[in-house]
Formats: sequence, C-alpha cells, structure tokens
Amino acid sequence: MKAAVFHGPNDMQLQEVEKPVIGNKEVLMKVNVSAVCGTDVRIYEGKKTKGVRTPSIIGHELVGTVEEVGVDVEEFSIGEKVGVIPVIPCGKCYYCMNDRENVCANRTAIGYEFDGGFAEYVRIPESALKSGNLVKLPENVSLEEAVITEPLACCLNGQRKANVKMGDTVVIIGGGPIGLMHVQLAKVAGAKHVILSEPIDHRREKAMLAGADLVVNPESESLENLVLEKTEQLGADVVIMAIGVPTLVNSCISLLKKGGTLNLFAGFTKGVLGEIDPNVIHYNEINVNGTSALTRSDYYNSLSLISSGQINTEVLTTKGYKLEDIQQAIMDVRNGNGMKSVIHI
Repeated sequence: MKAAVFHGPNDMQLQEVEKPVIGNKEVLMKVNVSAVCGTDVRIYEGKKTKGVRTPSIIGHELVGTVEEVGVDVEEFSIGEKVGVIPVIPCGKCYYCMNDRENVCANRTAIGYEFDGGFAEYVRIPESALKSGNLVKLPENVSLEEAVITEPLACCLNGQRKANVKMGDTVVIIGGGPIGLMHVQLAKVAGAKHVILSEPIDHRREKAMLAGADLVVNPESESLENLVLEKTEQLGADVVIMAIGVPTLVNSCISLLKKGGTLNLFAGFTKGVLGEIDPNVIHYNEINVNGTSALTRSDYYNSLSLISSGQINTEVLTTKGYKLEDIQQAIMDVRNGNGMKSVIHI
C-alpha cells in the first residue's frame, strides 16, 4: 500500500509499505479521507516528539470504511463507514477513574504509538476496539464532513474547560480551522458576542461565514480597545487561544473581565516560554486553564452536532489533496494558505 512515512523532522516520504495484517480481534480500515492537524505540522517540524516514532505513519484525523474484520470481531461488518477516536485510554489509571481519560497516564493513540491515517489502510488494534474507539458513522454524514469530528471534539473539550455560557462575550485568538470551530461552538452555547482575531484576510472572511460577530486584524486594529468597547469597558468573559504563541498569553489575559477565563487550547512548543503578569491574575481573579485532546463522549457529541447540521464544515476545510500531496498539505496548514487540508486517499 501507499503511505506517507515520517522519518524525522522535515522528512516525510511517500513509500510502498506492507499492508497491515490484522489479528483475530482487530479491524483493517480503508482510509478514505484524512485531515492535517496543527499537531501534525508540529510533528513534521520536530517541535512535538512525545509518543512519535520514526519511521512511522502519523495522522490522527481519519475516516473510512471497514476493509477486513478479525474472526472474533462481531460488531463491525465489511463496508461500514467508520471514524476513529485516536486517543485510547487505559480505563484504570487515576485520570481515567476521575473523568479525565483524555489525559490518561497510560494512553496510546492512533497516529502515535500505532500507525495512523496518512496511508491507504490502517490497523485498528484490539485495545481500540475494546475501548470503543472505532465508531460507526451516520448515513447522512459524508466522509468529508466526518473527518472534522475529532478536532471538533477536542474543541468541545476546550469549550467545557473555558465554561462558555449563554450571554458571554468570547474572544478567539486565531482564525484557522480550530478557531472557526470555537466560533461555531461558542454560538451554539449561546454566546452573545464572538470576536475573532486573525491577521490573514481570507481567514477573517471565513470567520464571518462561521458566525463570528466581529473579526479583527490585530496588525492594524487594537483588539483590546474593541473588546472593551463591546463590553462596556468590562472585558471578555472568555478568551480562547487557538494558536500556540506563548508571547500572546499575557496580552490575552488583559482582554478579560474580572473572574474571566483564559483557555490555552492550542499546543505549545516544549521549552518555549512566555512571561505573564501574576498580579493581573491575582487581583482580577482570572482563571487560566488548558485543554488536551478529547474524551470518547466528546467525539459522539461532536458527531451529533455535525449530523444535525449545527456545524458548517465547509468553512473549516480545504479539499483536493491526495496522498502524494502530503507535504504540500502540511505546508499549507503551517503557512495559513488554506484551512484544514483534507486528503482524499
């Protein structure tokens, strides 16, 4: 089969590799559609290394059809449309037992410890089937729509951590696909004002289509002044950082009203630090938290939002890539040339 094999930073090669052989309690999935995550970009650049093997096949946003079924697998049939929840929790550690399976101490993942979706086929291991990580897709959801279920589920986790409520003013930093998912989810949650900050023109245009009430070019406008103007000088209830730029953390804190919440949603490069003013956090009683991955229930809730038509998936993706275009697909995400690169395999 064809696969994009990751050999190390900035080294990914399209190769012919052995088609996976499944065991009696495993499933072979034909990958029809994969998508490039910002995390894939960080892996490609060598900025994220935890759980990443070389050589290996990365890619954790994938949907497709069941190609082969192990003799002991009863719940899946050949030809069924399926999606993958990549994070496989152990179900036994402290975090799994305390409603934080997304940060399971013993978690493994498709696209990390197990080969992922930048290939024609992927083996779904027994542990993933036992945990319910292979999901049947609704008939009314296309594979192109379904491929954003996993990142949308991560954003649902982030919205929960940020505690977005009806009537809130929410500021999203970054107008990539993740930022636009947060725009839509904040509106679903009942936010009164959703303000998005993004320097790239076409992404601001997409943000308006996604439902943002106000878009700001931070290179030519004062985001802080606009937020204060919209909130009677109080500040935002919630700020969500959808880009991993440590130097922006402090300025994001300054956008919040007293008691507001800053959610550090995007991944940051290990060892790259940013200064913050602890006095502002202390005296304004600011809440600062982070978000990592998703739970299995997040995935199902995400799929339900897509199936019911509450999420505009068209504004989130750039289609037309093939597996042969994998490096271009990654570079386009990195450089902001499109939205989420969708690869048809």
